[in-house]
Amino acid sequence: MSTKKLNLTLNSLESHIESYNMLNQNISKATVGWHIDHSLKVINSVCLSLQKSEPETYKNNFSFVGKVFFTLGFFPRGKAKAPKYVRPPETILKEDLLQQMQQVKANIKTISHLDQNAYFKHPLFGHINKKRVPHFLTLHTNHHLKIIKEILN
Repeated sequence: MSTKKLNLTLNSLESHIESYNMLNQNISKATVGWHIDHSLKVINSVCLSLQKSEPETYKNNFSFVGKVFFTLGFFPRGKAKAPKYVRPPETILKEDLLQQMQQVKANIKTISHLDQNAYFKHPLFGHINKKRVPHFLTLHTNHHLKIIKEILN
């Protein structure tokens, strides 16, 4: 999956920033802004991890669970808990979402310039290298976009 598809997913995410305060407790305990902020934090942290990674230490240890979810093309809802460093703050501001979106757009452009074995370490899936990153980020963002769309319906 290419960064082109990831960029389309990002455009969709960006289109929901205006509704960042919306909440539907029947769908999610979190607001639309929470899901946007979390998605952007994940993309930025993955890109920074790729940039800082040492490609010579990459191991092709992509887990069976990772292969299943990548093949299915989605993540099940409510099964994982976001690590602290990608959890949104108590108060989410529209300006912060817009700023993070700009960072994300810049960071995604750096992916193509990285070593093939640049990677980040996922807690469940193992090492995810440059080739798999756009697919992972698209799946993760789409997971939250589905929740956002349900909140807004």
